[in-house]
Amino acid sequence: MKLLRYGPAGAEKPGLLDDDGQVRDLSGHVKDIAGDVLTPAGLDKLRAIDPASLPVVKGKPQDGLRLGACVGEVRKFIAIGLNYADHAAESGMDVPSEPVVFNKWTSCIVGPDDDIQIPRESKKTDWEIELGVVIGAPASDVSEAEAMKHVAGYCVVNDVSEREWQIERTGTWDKGKGFDTFGPIGPWMVTADEIPNPENLAMWLEVDGKRYQDGSTKTMVFGVAALVSYCSRIMTLLPGDVITTGTPPGVGLGQKPPVFLRGGETIRLGIEGLGEQTQKVLPAK
Repeated sequence: MKLLRYGPAGAEKPGLLDDDGQVRDLSGHVKDIAGDVLTPAGLDKLRAIDPASLPVVKGKPQDGLRLGACVGEVRKFIAIGLNYADHAAESGMDVPSEPVVFNKWTSCIVGPDDDIQIPRESKKTDWEIELGVVIGAPASDVSEAEAMKHVAGYCVVNDVSEREWQIERTGTWDKGKGFDTFGPIGPWMVTADEIPNPENLAMWLEVDGKRYQDGSTKTMVFGVAALVSYCSRIMTLLPGDVITTGTPPGVGLGQKPPVFLRGGETIRLGIEGLGEQTQKVLPAK
């Protein structure tokens, strides 16, 4: 299944994408694509519904019909840093011996095609195409062997980052990662049964038509099971939590000389089987 949320910002309704590319309204069955709806039992209930029995939503998704973040009421937005060896190299950092874990504030979450707002006085706003992992069953101290049973599905994430706040100022990376609009998620969550190998997916990102990132999840240092298990050891993962798993090389920071967003650009990005995003970048106010 491809589950999504559609409609105006703050008033999104739950839906699914059918085989013909139409959005079908799920609001007669669930309140949102969130929480217990994403548990194994919740997803089984949705699978039992014939999509043809659901109302068709007018409009073409991502072309007149706005999509919100594919998961609602996200309680934890967990990010993994330096999880591609070649990205660590372009950042001038060592490949970590354990996952680098930091937060993206949930208030940064927006729809897949919503505008990105450069923060006031930002000098180094950057992009990162990433695979997002959506938690289904609660997970606390689970083994790698059991970890995939706790995954509801996958989605595209743009881990927008302000490098000066992230790296050059004192404290943790969190400060540069959670500005408003810095977390486009979607366009939809594809359930795990449709992505048998999340560690072999092509991924790409373009700015104004120039391809900067062209990689694959197969070069991740720590795979999905390892990340879910590791994170579950330091926190209880809950249904609807999102883990964004790191980026391949090609970020603006790694260009020679570095390239950063100033406003006016268009970003397009996508992951094999998970859809695409398109964002306009707004200059700092």
